[in-house]
Amino acid sequence: QVQLVESGGGLVQPGGSLRLSCAASGSMFNTYLMRWYRQAPGKQRELVAEVSSSNYTYYKDSVKGRFTISRDNAENTVYLQMNSLQPEDTAVYYCNAARGPTAFWGQGTQVTVSS
Repeated sequence: QVQLVESGGGLVQPGGSLRLSCAASGSMFNTYLMRWYRQAPGKQRELVAEVSSSNYTYYKDSVKGRFTISRDNAENTVYLQMNSLQPEDTAVYYCNAARGPTAFWGQGTQVTVSS
């Protein structure tokens, strides 16, 4: 069992930055594929970025060059550094940990980009 707790969301102006954190409890964090998803009002949840146990990364096209996902296995934490934020990045951001058929979700953190 893995529990995930996200933090770092908030209100930011367009062009600003935020860093989301996802702290994981439980063992063998380093073996999980870690992902950040987001869900905007009225839209489906979408994958934003992922980092594998071997630090392979993937990004949604619209965030490439602006967002950076990273993991600290010693701290059982995954991060999402978000730069040059735009209003269309407004959403609830969720952390996900997956290994084989098993997946765990955090409760989400709100990111609002508005002037």
